[in-house]
Amino acid sequence: MSRRIIVALSGGVDSAVTALLLRRAGHDVQGLFMHNWEEDDQGYCSAAEDFQDARRVAAELGISLHRVDLSHEYRERVFAHFLSEYRAGRTPNPDVLCNREIKFGDCLRHALRLGGERLATGHYAQLRETAEGPELHKGVDPGKDQSYFLHDVPRARFAQALLPLGGLRKEQVRELAREAGLPVHDKRDSTGICFIGERPFREFLARYVSPTPGPIVTPEGAQIGEHTGLAFYTLGQRGGIGIGGRREGDGEAWYVAAKDLARNALVVVQGAQHPLLFSHGAEVIACNWLCATPTAPFEATVRLRYRQEDQPARIEPLDATRLHLRTAEPQRAVTPGQSAVVYQGTRCLGGGVIDRTDI
Repeated sequence: MSRRIIVALSGGVDSAVTALLLRRAGHDVQGLFMHNWEEDDQGYCSAAEDFQDARRVAAELGISLHRVDLSHEYRERVFAHFLSEYRAGRTPNPDVLCNREIKFGDCLRHALRLGGERLATGHYAQLRETAEGPELHKGVDPGKDQSYFLHDVPRARFAQALLPLGGLRKEQVRELAREAGLPVHDKRDSTGICFIGERPFREFLARYVSPTPGPIVTPEGAQIGEHTGLAFYTLGQRGGIGIGGRREGDGEAWYVAAKDLARNALVVVQGAQHPLLFSHGAEVIACNWLCATPTAPFEATVRLRYRQEDQPARIEPLDATRLHLRTAEPQRAVTPGQSAVVYQGTRCLGGGVIDRTDI
């Protein structure tokens, strides 16, 4: 059945092939370009170039292209949270929040106002319709699967979404684009956080977060240096700590093991396998469930960061929005602020934000 489908056309190859496939399937396809970030004066934002690429794709496919400015909403609901978390010494994942608040929030609502029945995106994940509602599953390409970034989208919104690339591998997508003559078939994939672009992360963060220097200490309390501010470091980090020339014991490299917020101290250890870099459990908050809200402990697998292999774990719900998880094997650099996402097989059950870790 032909439907009007609005494709979130970003200017990249994935969304271009999404539009191509839906057009070939006979749908009334229109493109929607989201403008999420104001241009800066240093040439790092690629929004203008991406919009021109989206226009070229739309022209090649013979579809209309709309443009919506969501930069205010993005700053208010994604970027403000991003800064707040870093100031609190945590390491947030803005792509997760962007999918919930912007792509499958404001963008979805705008697509519906344009008369679309569904919003389609170029995410590498799969949606399966069931009697109980839509299920989110991993994409078949393990190197590109993006279900991790979609776990926080309210389940009901997936009923108005399409993810046509979930059953394809990246090389297949590029080949489809090349065969169809799409002008972005060889465009390089974007990397990193969209509003930071290719610039150094610490340089960008320093524009918004003031330095708060403090001591760099060992677990025993000995001060061995000074940090520029806890916001500028993440757990498990090796480079850029500022004590590279200092050698103690067996001379192994230093790693960030913890942030002591009360003392504004950065705790570091030597050796990539130091016990303080590992934890068996975590408390997870702000959970969003893509299944019936669990009330009893169960066995599943989890990912505690993107691209991590699934880790067997026991999930213990604490209430509707909090859980405690304990992994079968100790996990390295489990980081407050990052997402813990729960799976059973290929199905993503949901997840939340890591609040604290335990040994």
